Amino acid sequence: MAVTTQQLIQWKRQGRLIVTLTAWDYAIAQLLDAAGVDVILVGDSLAMVALGYETTLPLTLDETIHHAKAVRRGVQKALVVCDLPFLSYQESPQQAMHSAGRILKESGAQAVKLEGGYPTIAQTVSFLVQAGIPVLGHVGLTPQSVHKLGYRQQGKTPEAGERILQEAIALEEAGAFAVVLEHIPAELALQITQKLSIPTIGIGAGPHCDGQVLVTADLLGLSQKQPPFAKSYVNLREIITQAVENFGTEVKEGKFPDLTS
Repeated sequence: MAVTTQQLIQWKRQGRLIVTLTAWDYAIAQLLDAAGVDVILVGDSLAMVALGYETTLPLTLDETIHHAKAVRRGVQKALVVCDLPFLSYQESPQQAMHSAGRILKESGAQAVKLEGGYPTIAQTVSFLVQAGIPVLGHVGLTPQSVHKLGYRQQGKTPEAGERILQEAIALEEAGAFAVVLEHIPAELALQITQKLSIPTIGIGAGPHCDGQVLVTADLLGLSQKQPPFAKSYVNLREIITQAVENFGTEVKEGKFPDLTS
C-alpha cells in the first residue's frame, strides 16, 4: 500500500518513526523504494549532487521537474515530495500555485516542500493546501537562505528558538502535513515535536523528531563534502573509483573482454 500524508500523521500518533531520503534519478528512487523508505524527497540538494552547483540557488523549476519525473517512475510505495526551488514560490501565493501545480501535474509527485515560516510563507502554504496541494514545511537552517544564514546551526538563542517554534506552529495551522527541522538544537526539536500534532522530520536536529531525513549522496558516501550531522553508511566514491580503475587496467592490458569465457 502506498504511503499517504494522512498515514504519516497517524504514524506520529502511534510513535512509528518515519524514514526519509532524497533521490534525483530513477535508479536511486527504485532502490530506496524497494528498501522500504517511507518518504522520497526530490530535494533541491540535487543542484549540488546531480548538477554540480555550489549551492541550491541556481536550480530551476524545469530542472526540478525533469528529475522528479525520473524519480516518480521508480517509486511504487513511498510518498514522493518535491522541493520548490528558489524563487519559484517566494514572489506570491499565485506563483507558488503555478510552480506546485506544474510539479504535481508534470512529474506525478504527491506533495511539495518549501522553506520558511510565517507570516508570508505560512500564508502561501495555506493557499496551496486550500487548493488541494499537500505541503511539507521546512524551518531552522533553510539552504535557500544560505547567503543570509550561512550553514550555521539555527535557533541557539532563546529568541531564535522561539521564532522557529512559532514558524513551525504557523505551518501546522496553515495545513502542512509535516515539518522538516534542519540543524537546530535537539532540545528545541524536542519542544517543537511535542508541541505539534503533525510529524517533525529531523536533519541535524537530534533524536527526538518523528522521523529522520538524509541526503542519499551523503548516506552512500558519494559527496565530496557533507555536513557534520550527516552519516555515511558506505563509501561508494572509493568503491566506484576502484571499479573504474580495475576496468581501465583490464582494457589497457587486453584482459577485457575475456574471450575465453
